[in-house]
Amino acid sequence: MTITSTLHPDAAPFAPKEAFLRSAFVSSILATGFAASVMPVSAQTITTDTKGIKVGEVKIAAPGLEMPAYFAMPDIDKASATLLPTILVVQEIFGVHEHVRDVCRRFAKAGFLAVAPELYARQGDVSKVTDMKEIMPIVAKVPDAQVMADLDATVAWAAKNSGDAAKVGVTGFCWGGRITWMYAAHNKNLKAGVAWYGGLIRASTENTPRHPIDITASLKVPVLGLYGGADTGIPNDTVEKMQGVLKAVKSNSEIILYPETPHGFYADYRPSYRKTTADEAWTKALAWFKKNGLA
Repeated sequence: MTITSTLHPDAAPFAPKEAFLRSAFVSSILATGFAASVMPVSAQTITTDTKGIKVGEVKIAAPGLEMPAYFAMPDIDKASATLLPTILVVQEIFGVHEHVRDVCRRFAKAGFLAVAPELYARQGDVSKVTDMKEIMPIVAKVPDAQVMADLDATVAWAAKNSGDAAKVGVTGFCWGGRITWMYAAHNKNLKAGVAWYGGLIRASTENTPRHPIDITASLKVPVLGLYGGADTGIPNDTVEKMQGVLKAVKSNSEIILYPETPHGFYADYRPSYRKTTADEAWTKALAWFKKNGLA
């Protein structure tokens, strides 16, 4: 496979500081297995096989580094001219661990090229950290501008590796749910996004100056938000406020709030998993992508 890419023409400029690159942690490989902070994994954990699909790890040329990523795609003939609709899978706060890779395989089984870039590669490897209190400072160092540029690089890589540049979507979970909203505002050429329980309203910081509630008016890409009514980290009133703002600006995005459902309800490797809701939400996610031109 060709391991090259260029930035999307609408990319927010991001250039890592030279001193930062010399001194900071830079990961060149993906973690294996599940993140240490989520062990032990649940007995109901789903494992998607690789029959009929191709999977692997690649390095994508992103600003300042070769960014590791995991991909999964239908096992099409190399001579085939078929281009695949592409889904960017944005990691949970725990990085690109086994659950995120499995989600990529699920999308591949559904006919997509799915790719999950390791978006903390410059800041640290959270997969081996057991305490959430130690993970949060690492994540706080990740600038939105960096993430947008890295996702642009991932789109460019996919377009050179059997992906259809005209059919790209994004989805993400928790930390990645918020990023899904932000990237849908950043890259107007996307077809659609699906945000799973991502934060909507938070205080601004230097690295995260805006949040989903701030970009609704400029949101041109339809996003489906999937949220839990019993999520203690994302209060219902913030979800309802976001719904109200989307309605006020006549957005074609929408949010589903599942009653009595906790945060992380799709994370089958954790106790928060709710199979019935997760299955319904997955079906709605696939239907959303299909409805918006990713079939």
